[in-house]
Amino acid sequence: MDAVIESVLIGLGLAMDCFAVTLATGATASINRFKTATVLAATFGVFQGGMTIGGWLLGISFASFVNRYAPWIAFLLLAGIGVKMCIEGVRGDDGGERPSSLRAGVVIGLAIATSIDALAVGISYALLGVDPVLPSLIIGAIASCISFTGVYAGMRLAPVLGTRVDIFGGVVLIAIGVKVLAEHLALI
Repeated sequence: MDAVIESVLIGLGLAMDCFAVTLATGATASINRFKTATVLAATFGVFQGGMTIGGWLLGISFASFVNRYAPWIAFLLLAGIGVKMCIEGVRGDDGGERPSSLRAGVVIGLAIATSIDALAVGISYALLGVDPVLPSLIIGAIASCISFTGVYAGMRLAPVLGTRVDIFGGVVLIAIGVKVLAEHLALI
């Protein structure tokens, strides 16, 4: 699979948490949608891309020790995140995550919470020897676009979809984890 397409798919999978939060936010009638969409899109995009780079930096610090097991670790990280997202989607957990205002602490807290998965993906990139710059930019841009769209879509889509968007993101991450492991096992 082309690295750009794979990065787009990973970005879409990772952005589902952002989408769920911004859908819930957009469903709030008393917000300035444009301002909220802009602030959340910028913050979530920067954190998704930045956490991917941060994970890569963490991963390269110990990649030489686990290089032999890197595909298994990447599979477990991606599949684990994917399963967690699917479970949350099935349960309908939204964790009450919805910024009632654009206070910096609330927005940054949500950005960190929705970007932890990107940190794990960054670690996977380091273990697989993937240059993280382009994927991080793609992941950040997708998170930003999805978040902006989520605020506007919230009024119409949140009652229908709820957090089931997490299922889509989870399935994408699981599929990519399986692909990484299958490629590794084919080389053995």
